[in-house]
Amino acid sequence: MQPTTKCLPMDCTYCYLPFRRMNHLMPVTVADAVAAAVNPWAADDPAFEVVWHGGEPLATGREHLAALMSPFKGAQHSVQTNAALVDDAWCEFLLEREVHVGVSVDGPEDMNTHRVTLAGHPGFRVTMRGIERLRRHGIPFSAIAVVSDPAPENAARFYDFFAELGVTTLGVNVEEEEGVNHGAKDSDPVRATEFWAALADAWRANPVIRLREIQRVLNFAGAVLGSHDTAPTPTSAPWDPMPTVAYDGGVVMLSPELAGFTDARFGDFTTGNVLKDGLDVLVAEAEERTSWIPEFWQGVDACRATCPAFAFAFCGGAHAANRYFEQAGRFDGTRTRYCTTAKIALLEGVTRHVRSHAH
Repeated sequence: MQPTTKCLPMDCTYCYLPFRRMNHLMPVTVADAVAAAVNPWAADDPAFEVVWHGGEPLATGREHLAALMSPFKGAQHSVQTNAALVDDAWCEFLLEREVHVGVSVDGPEDMNTHRVTLAGHPGFRVTMRGIERLRRHGIPFSAIAVVSDPAPENAARFYDFFAELGVTTLGVNVEEEEGVNHGAKDSDPVRATEFWAALADAWRANPVIRLREIQRVLNFAGAVLGSHDTAPTPTSAPWDPMPTVAYDGGVVMLSPELAGFTDARFGDFTTGNVLKDGLDVLVAEAEERTSWIPEFWQGVDACRATCPAFAFAFCGGAHAANRYFEQAGRFDGTRTRYCTTAKIALLEGVTRHVRSHAH
């Protein structure tokens, strides 16, 4: 859910959000409408989570964010924050509501240069100040890092930074060309593979945190070796729509990065609006209501037919937003740069690491 579009005080150079300098606040009526569908789901699943992101959730303000969270019963809340606004009052808020915290930080200061403030100043120190407050209050936190240059020589120092911070989980996103970010560099697939292998080496040497991407590959390998299902088959099995509710109640499936954009063929990419139809209805009828999803499934099927890396569906056929923004507004293309560096290279790099430690 997107409580606000504002990214205060950051203005990261790779940000894909189109309205990050505007303060569009989610009305409480939107949260009420979402909660009507979510509360029964949460009652059936104690691990059900509502993630507040798509801007800087703390820029919403404590009073308004509390009002947005209030209608939800039984769901776990989490925020993805740049931590710059974290103070003692926010720490008390997070503790009182048992909110899970994810911090966006890209590694040591020299690897964090794309995260700058609206005033153009480096954002590393303000983020670290917020992290120190979280640690002082005993609030555990995960981290998401964007890697613009997946250089293998930096992998160990990158990992050690997060290990020393004491994060619970680290997610690593290779910078993507999507939304308003048109400056992503083409990464060398060979170096990207070496980066993932080196990162796996660093994790193996000191496995004190959960490294999301490494875990995905290991889980996938375990499923394959155990002959378990690894991914649904489009058009013939259940799928995870991953609904994102924008500040105005519009619902975008599969790729949060499409929220806020419009297209001559597909309009605003939304399946509908929770102020008009229930989220449960929108999820159940997503494929019928969303004009671009059938084209996306065509692309997934094309990946299955043409890409050796699709074997056992590890990647699931690329992300919708990467297809759209990399391939001139089409969803039915195949391999993207994101596939190459963040999926194929990941699988090959971790596999290389496993082979090198097989004995």
